[in-house]
This record gives sequence, structure tokens and C-alpha cells, in this order.
Amino acid sequence: MKIDWVTVGPFQENSYLVVDETSRKGVLVDPGDEAPRIIAMAKNAGVVPEAIWLTHAHLDHVGAIAALKREWKVPVYLHDADLMILRRASQSAQRYGLTMEQPPDPDRSLSDGDVLAVGELRFTVRHTPGHAPGHVVFLGEGVMLGGDLLFAGSIGRTDLPLCNSDDMEASLALVATFDKETVVHPGHGPATSIGAEVATNPFLAGVVESI
Repeated sequence: MKIDWVTVGPFQENSYLVVDETSRKGVLVDPGDEAPRIIAMAKNAGVVPEAIWLTHAHLDHVGAIAALKREWKVPVYLHDADLMILRRASQSAQRYGLTMEQPPDPDRSLSDGDVLAVGELRFTVRHTPGHAPGHVVFLGEGVMLGGDLLFAGSIGRTDLPLCNSDDMEASLALVATFDKETVVHPGHGPATSIGAEVATNPFLAGVVESI
């Protein structure tokens, strides 16, 4: 497995390319902005993406979708609970003084427990609401594409519309049970691990004690 990324846009969001190095098949995860840079990342890797997977639909994670679907006619995967957020993405951008092309509706829905394939790689979808009602993470062999659930030393915001702090606590309790060696590739900031965050992240202290 190879995971490449570019950090894009005014929110400095991490957009990922996940590649099965045996088959050279790949998918994009959370293409947030600057579509030309994301396209270049895939072309430099020699990969034509087969799909776009979204951890959630906040504007900083979906801004490049429309342009990428013109480049490659790939399906977009999103949990149904975030559809309303996706449909308001361009309006949300305007509130920040930004302009973005409204993403199209997703082609396929995600549900907890779904297993997605990238060549020979397999990822399990886990529904982790809190930061957004339809937030999910993609859990693979030794890695988690975590969106805005868990960061190095922090967690995703719960003060935005449709956030829920109780759901966030439950989602953090879930991921705290994952293998401690799991590498977390978050939506913002550097990679970390489940073990490192359980041991040092102050936002997980109460959650871990309650498990």
C-alpha cells in the first residue's frame, strides 16, 4: 500500500491518494481543493483513480470533486447523513468569502461495516459521527483514513452546524479500541497513531477512562 497526499486550500486540508502497488489501482480520499495538484499527484503516481471516497462533506473536503469528475468519470462515495451538508457546500464557502464549484450528488452511499476494495487492499467503513452526522473513517490493514475525527494532539470541532459532542465522544471511544499500531492519516496536520493519541491526546483522556 502506498498513501500519497497534498495539503490544499485555505483550510490546509490533506487530500489523499491510496494505491495498491501490486495492481496500480487507486482511490482519492477527501479531495478538498486545488484540483490540478490532486490530478498531478495521481498522474505522477501513474494511477487513474477508480473512485472518490469522502469521510464527510464539509466544504474543505469536497471542493475539488466537480473538477475531478470532469477529469475522470469516477463514482463518489458518501454517507447519506452528510448529503444535506454536501448540497450546501458552495453556500458554506461563500460564508467564508470563498468561491467553489458545487459538487454533484454522490453516486454511492456508505454504511457502517461496508468493505471497500482498492485492488487487493480492503478498507472497512466505520460510521464515526460527531464532527459531522455522516462522518466515517476508512480502516485498512494498519492504517486509518480518519478525516476530521482525530488529529495529532487534538480532535475535530463540534461547534459547527450539525455537530454533536456526545456522538463525537462515542466515536472517539470506538477508535480508541482499534489496534494501537494503526497509523492515522487525518484531514489536517501530520500523521499519528491510535496508540500515540490514546497515550497523549488530552481530548481522549476521559474517553479512554470510560472504556
